[in-house]
Amino acid sequence: MELYYTLSILIVLASFFAYLNVRFLKLPSTIGVMVIAMAVSIMLVATGSIFPKTLHGLSALINKFDFTELLMGAMLNFLLFAGAIHINIKDLREQRGPVVVFSTISVVISTFVVGTLVYFIPIKGLEIPYIYCLLFGALISPTDPVAVLSILKQANVRKSLETKIAGESLFNDGVAVVVFAVILQLAEGNASDLTPMHVIWLLIKEAGGAFVLGLTLGITASRAMRKVDDYKVSVLITLSVVMGGYLIARELHISGPLTMVFAGIMIGNLRKRFAMSATTKDYLDKFWELNDEILNAILFLIIGLDLLMIHNFNNYWIPGFITVALVLIGRFISIWLPTKIIKFRENFTKGTIKILVWGGLRGGVSIALALSMHDNPYKNSLIAITYFVVVFSIIVQGLTIGKVATRILQRENACKPNC
Repeated sequence: MELYYTLSILIVLASFFAYLNVRFLKLPSTIGVMVIAMAVSIMLVATGSIFPKTLHGLSALINKFDFTELLMGAMLNFLLFAGAIHINIKDLREQRGPVVVFSTISVVISTFVVGTLVYFIPIKGLEIPYIYCLLFGALISPTDPVAVLSILKQANVRKSLETKIAGESLFNDGVAVVVFAVILQLAEGNASDLTPMHVIWLLIKEAGGAFVLGLTLGITASRAMRKVDDYKVSVLITLSVVMGGYLIARELHISGPLTMVFAGIMIGNLRKRFAMSATTKDYLDKFWELNDEILNAILFLIIGLDLLMIHNFNNYWIPGFITVALVLIGRFISIWLPTKIIKFRENFTKGTIKILVWGGLRGGVSIALALSMHDNPYKNSLIAITYFVVVFSIIVQGLTIGKVATRILQRENACKPNC
């Protein structure tokens, strides 16, 4: 019953904050919920001496969560499936070059650039060994699919750019998790059996296994839905794909989130080819859209309340803002460098690169990876600067990506005759 009570409190808070956002702030729903949760957290920290029981109670509630397991093992599967089911495979195929490169090579480049910058640029209050700086680079490099997909729905960017950003965010988790796991083993001194072949095998198993399982689940589920064409059964089938598929992926030690991406893309595109009634399609879309909104609200609520888990938060304002700048520099290099070395089907203009850099939002995945570390002297510092980057990314970049993209594209269009 304890889990039920905890989830009940989260649902009540999420609905109340969502109401306040729609009624007063009028921000995008996920950002609004997170902003209000952060404001409540800051207020509780500031008045902690006056209301110690309230602060202690809410801190205990947040500490009950295994946030890594909650996000990576449950919520992320639902959210990725809900996002992937709307991805057009034709659009994705047209952008496959940039999507593959940015979700693999760019993650590795960003890991080393960010880690090296954090280590060599003196930041007062942030003296961390190089291996842990690389660990931070690994956990902060993947763009978060939940944050990206929820913001892109309301951002005014052209379809090709939206596909690049969304595709990258959907597929880079598998690579990022492997890179993070390898560096974590090195940091903790558990690298005796870590060889290049072992790392390559991990990548193949994570991504390749997820591809095979996701396609199998997607094709099987699509054929089953075609035979019955009943909206109630179809919704149950998609639920079983997400929940049962994750259990299979976990047993096989392959990437559950990537499995959901491939399964969602297959079901979303095959249902267009198979004869499915408009009623079934409508119920499926509305069911997963509602799931997406509810889980996003809970997720961003938890991100906002996670502020309570950071000890001595006031000590990290300056390191946090400096780190935000370093992460943006790392993001720029990781996007710009491949476009100069690899020949893509289309040329990347300066404006396109700027939009890709600013549209690379970080979110719950980075926080989950930071919290997954075992206790060490640098864990609190890494969580604090990760939190700063994620909050800046979601609030500042998320609220401005539409305007930034529009302004850049208008400038490029106006420049074309004279450039």
